[in-house]
Amino acid sequence: MSQPYFKIAGGYLYDPLNGVDGQVQDIWVQDGRVVPAPAAGIRADRTLDAAGYVVMPGGVDMHCHIAGPKVNMGRKMRPEEKRQGEVVRRTLTTHSGTLGSVPSTFATGFKYIGLGYTSAFDAAVPPLAARHAHEEFADTPAIDKGFYVLMGNNHFMMKTISEENPQQLKGFIAWLLGATKAYAPKLVNPGGVEVWKHHPAGNVDTIDQIVDHYDVTPRQIISEVARAANELGLPHPVHIHCNNLGMPGNWNTTLNTMDALNGFKGHLTHIQFHSYGGGEGSEESFCSKTTELADYINTHDNLTVDVGQVMFGETTSMTGDGPLGYFLHNVYGGKWLSVDTEMESGCGIAPIKYRNKSLVHALQWAIGLEWYLLVEDPWRVVMSTDHPNGGSFMAYPQIIRLLMDSTYRNDVLRSVHPDVMSRCVLGDINREYTLNEICIITRAGPAKILGLKHKGHLGVGADADITIYSPHENKEVMFEMPRYVIKSGEILIDECELKQQTFGKTFHVAPAYDVEVEADIADWFEQYYTVQFRNYPISDDYVHDSELVDCNVKES
Repeated sequence: MSQPYFKIAGGYLYDPLNGVDGQVQDIWVQDGRVVPAPAAGIRADRTLDAAGYVVMPGGVDMHCHIAGPKVNMGRKMRPEEKRQGEVVRRTLTTHSGTLGSVPSTFATGFKYIGLGYTSAFDAAVPPLAARHAHEEFADTPAIDKGFYVLMGNNHFMMKTISEENPQQLKGFIAWLLGATKAYAPKLVNPGGVEVWKHHPAGNVDTIDQIVDHYDVTPRQIISEVARAANELGLPHPVHIHCNNLGMPGNWNTTLNTMDALNGFKGHLTHIQFHSYGGGEGSEESFCSKTTELADYINTHDNLTVDVGQVMFGETTSMTGDGPLGYFLHNVYGGKWLSVDTEMESGCGIAPIKYRNKSLVHALQWAIGLEWYLLVEDPWRVVMSTDHPNGGSFMAYPQIIRLLMDSTYRNDVLRSVHPDVMSRCVLGDINREYTLNEICIITRAGPAKILGLKHKGHLGVGADADITIYSPHENKEVMFEMPRYVIKSGEILIDECELKQQTFGKTFHVAPAYDVEVEADIADWFEQYYTVQFRNYPISDDYVHDSELVDCNVKES
């Protein structure tokens, strides 16, 4: 039996996927979805008067770190933040939660929905730890979720690539996505983490360096996984954290990675951290290479990026890139954690503080903003801080202000290290984002890149995830305090107060594959894993409110 009609009346609607740019329109909702306006004479059972307000789809964060063992370890590693930081107080409708750079599960869900974000995807979960990530998802309220599963240093995958067996590789990727109930394949420093395990002082220098024992290169890993992901018709193609993250001169590696995709679709994540000129270990020549890389993006429509914006302040670096964690520990000292996940991946965690008077940190901040402003098509660049690596997702309203207000942006630029101006082009860019473009990079764009047909827009059939803002000259103020946030047709936030609690869906994929590949995978498990093959996959009933997303999704 259908639920009553809910009408959101008279707001200034921003719905870029459907070509709506600030026009006054009504939205009709029924059964948690946007529906056509009913026949004349039929009244809504509930009406929300949105006259004078800005109405957008719910935000979609396509790259963050909010679940799994690395996040839980990050929480344990920063007890000082829990002792000294702000908390989310328990109310009649909320659990309590702690904030800091790595918020608790409860605080994560409440803070995302409080900003108007209704979906978030964790960017790096080892297959062996997928069960733990699903446990945390089940504990994270208010938002829909999904995660990408790590493959870039998986031993079975590298063996299969070295044997030049593309059908087995495709079958393994499909099996692994289904077994872990993940959403997309993730490559982190492909091959490089494995090299570092054998040579702790090193890493791969180029994407053509041979990985020990497997006689493969990062280029082969990137190319073959990209090919397989595209042939499987995954809703989101391969998600790539390039080699040599954070290293001076790494822009060449990034350019080579783009080329290694061979025209297949791919998403390069936290691109800011991969856009540096200069020589190894030399701050003297450290500079931005965003212009050169953005030019490549602008002329190759198979590529999309999210930024990984650095924001000044204290945070926690957590990554599947073990050598990066080790590097940061050597630079900053203090705490450090490194973890090896057998046969699959690594992990590095270290506290970090970005300082506006540091030349390197200020350049990282500027390079991120350059990416938003130099990519011509906003549908191909997505807002992210690589939460919490570049900063908290709670900084998104400030980033929006930096993009929409060039005067404010230049004021901040003049306050940072003085040498930044001569090492990047940010000061020469006058572009200001419109509300429509902000809606693209925070909602419509990431949903489209993820292949989520029901997210990021408010056309008929869309999930009724809706954020309503009070217009304000200061866009940071406007976006940090939505007037209403509606999730699946229910008002969760009213005047910044959570009125009711809910738990969202978990998105995952299950591509078809030749089940005969399972025999070889099972043999491998029995020889090398401490977990038996039959105990490895996650059953359907283990995933909280799961939603299976079809493969072979075509762009709208």
